[in-house]
Amino acid sequence: MKKYRAGIIGATGMVGQRFAVLLDQHPFFEVTAIAASPRSAGKTYVEALDGRWKLDLPMPEYIKNMTVRDAGDVDGMKELCDMVFCAVDLPKAEVRALEEKYAKAEIPVVSNNSACRGLDDVPMLIPEINPDHTAVIETQKKRLGTKRGFIAVKPNCSIQSYVPLITPLLKYEPYEMVVTTYQAISGAGKTFAQWPEMIDNVIPYIGGEEEKSEKEPMKIWGKVENGVVVNAKLPVITTQCIRVPVSNGHLAAIFVKFRKNPTKEQILEAWDSFEGEPQRLKLPHAPEKFITYFEEDNRPQTKIDREIYGGMGVTAGRLREDTVYDWKFIGLSHNTLRGAAGGAVLSAEYLAVKGFFD
Repeated sequence: MKKYRAGIIGATGMVGQRFAVLLDQHPFFEVTAIAASPRSAGKTYVEALDGRWKLDLPMPEYIKNMTVRDAGDVDGMKELCDMVFCAVDLPKAEVRALEEKYAKAEIPVVSNNSACRGLDDVPMLIPEINPDHTAVIETQKKRLGTKRGFIAVKPNCSIQSYVPLITPLLKYEPYEMVVTTYQAISGAGKTFAQWPEMIDNVIPYIGGEEEKSEKEPMKIWGKVENGVVVNAKLPVITTQCIRVPVSNGHLAAIFVKFRKNPTKEQILEAWDSFEGEPQRLKLPHAPEKFITYFEEDNRPQTKIDREIYGGMGVTAGRLREDTVYDWKFIGLSHNTLRGAAGGAVLSAEYLAVKGFFD
């Protein structure tokens, strides 16, 4: 497997920092350039962060003295990178313009941002679930007028705790869902030191999150038709998204109705046996087991279970029949690993193996 020169756009934010850690000594990618806002440009990474390193893991040595470039200097980045990871903190219109500028410069973009998720020729990937959506990249290239440049995105962090659990059950035709997510503060790019108001507190509102949590699964479960993704129509999902005083990990309470109601044994077997292309290809960040079910009544717990398989696995528990819906259960995923930078890196690994960066 050849190594690709990778850039990190938005390297100073929390997700950018995760990218820096995950790409340290990666077998497929070597970070050769980092970029952020003009105020950080020209400084070393350590200087640009100025004590704002947010992760428990130490800053990798390879990046400490790397000079931060201006994210808008696409021509300069093109000289240094074969592809880029994007996690910039800008208004959506500016993010889309920037990502398309990179793609039109023939630099493939794997994005953590939401700006291009709704475009029907941009694949929004959970590689275990919808790797076939990469087929729309050719349509996107025609729209952008590129030979090599394109954008691929990962979905919102909140849906990773329940979409993987519903996917193996689609054969039982779920048609209605209620989901409440309990989301960590790192989903807002914060730590408790930066956000003391979250200590001993719950905030029942996260801007834009419920719309994403209801709509994005429909694209993940959609089909490629005539070169674009056509969203699924069922199941209908309604959500509430709540910020809770947890550092990392998004937990979901899920209620589901099925047209072909499965037994508990059928649900557990579907979860236990489910795997995707990342597992079959043994990609570097693929969890050995995608879904892990806990029999204990008090699991999964955010603090002790979010790191399963390096934070790339999804856990489930408390599967039981409901008095209003058919079944209810709990899901948990690590929001900055599986849900953000880790999911993007796994998508990039799949794209690399399939030759999309060549």
